[in-house]
Amino acid sequence: MQPKYKRVIMKISGEALCSAKNRPLDFEIISNVTDQIIEIAQAGVEVGIIVGGGNIWRGARVGAHMDRTTADYMGMLATVINALALQENIEEKGLQTRVQTAIEMRQIAEPYIRRKAVKHLEKGRVVIFACGTGNPYFSTDTAAALRAAEMEVELIMLAKNVDGVYDSDPRENPNAVRYTTLSYLDVINRGLAVMDNTAITLCMDNSIPINVFGVNEEKSIVRVVSGEEIGTMIQV
Repeated sequence: MQPKYKRVIMKISGEALCSAKNRPLDFEIISNVTDQIIEIAQAGVEVGIIVGGGNIWRGARVGAHMDRTTADYMGMLATVINALALQENIEEKGLQTRVQTAIEMRQIAEPYIRRKAVKHLEKGRVVIFACGTGNPYFSTDTAAALRAAEMEVELIMLAKNVDGVYDSDPRENPNAVRYTTLSYLDVINRGLAVMDNTAITLCMDNSIPINVFGVNEEKSIVRVVSGEEIGTMIQV
């Protein structure tokens, strides 16, 4: 493969790691994802990963049943489980990784330090960022935008269990239309459920393009990095 991008951040939603049987982690999906991560890393692409935790816990759904701050911290801990699963699978296949967490847990991961993360990327290691931003009320989408700006990446790859951005939910509306390109303001003004507005605004302010694509499509990660037009591209 001939990569178009030198450094990327890939945001993998927790739901994209779920099995159809509603098990929190599907290791067949994880293996497919990590095979492609290794392929692009070996082609010279520096890869950072932000992983969500929605397959294990979604704080926003507990609403009235729990304090929002507590629920959000529980969601951050869920992202660590996913990060360790990805790390283990990648390293079993021979590629070095580092997990960095925004909440310190030194026994299992490094604390997030920007300079160390950049050095790891430059040495060809995959860096997996867990615990979001480390703050309640901020999503892992916002964490992806923040880390992308800090790492000075060329692209955010938004890997989801749908193959792009639609004008309505394609799982509920068979006539939903998929967009091939959108501007940041289109996403905000049309209320499209891609990333939260904080994340989109941060990407807009720093001119970071976002490619939304289906993680389960054939070789989708490799195709995005190669510059193939799949999914939905969000930019100026």
